[in-house]
Amino acid sequence: MSEPALVGVLAVQGDFREHRQALERCGARVAEVRRPEHLRGLDGLVIPGGESSTIAKLLRAYALDEAIRRFADAGGALWGTCAGAIAVAREIEGHPDQPRLGLLDIAVARNAYGRQVASFEVDLAVTGWHSAFRALFIRAPRITCVGEGVSVLAVYDGRPVAVADANTLATVFHPELTGDDRWHEAFVRRCLQARSRRAGPLPEAAPNEARSS
Repeated sequence: MSEPALVGVLAVQGDFREHRQALERCGARVAEVRRPEHLRGLDGLVIPGGESSTIAKLLRAYALDEAIRRFADAGGALWGTCAGAIAVAREIEGHPDQPRLGLLDIAVARNAYGRQVASFEVDLAVTGWHSAFRALFIRAPRITCVGEGVSVLAVYDGRPVAVADANTLATVFHPELTGDDRWHEAFVRRCLQARSRRAGPLPEAAPNEARSS
């Protein structure tokens, strides 16, 4: 039997604990990522919601930006939620100087669905799913452009809200706050697929790996 997926959660800012708990419920081993060496051995990485400009500054300060790009280039799976979707985007409208990873060919507009007081929930039809997902939007960015090679997985009000290419998934809402773990289950599967595409054995696990009890 193959080893469970080893998934990292960027833990420099934002709601990383909720992602960790959801991934553990899905049977994944989880490592909190704060330094480049914590990426070693991971099958995938979640970049959680939070404050996008703060996350960008911390990624650069800890040299995680280049490390995550190398991780993606090596075939690691990525998932950005809310501010994490901004982090992985190729373009941030109105903020051309904000650092970002540029790993997914999308353009986003920050806080385009309103401030935190305008948070809302909505049922989303998701490609390939038999029932709707109740999505929570909190200061969510809007995906304004989707490049070639990026698939749209869910739409709200005529705009994509969940998109993916072969390696990177982005959702502008917060699946980790709903209690419905289907997005985390799907990402764990993407991580295992990413592992199977890599040549050679799974590398040594990161030193801060924490296993579920």
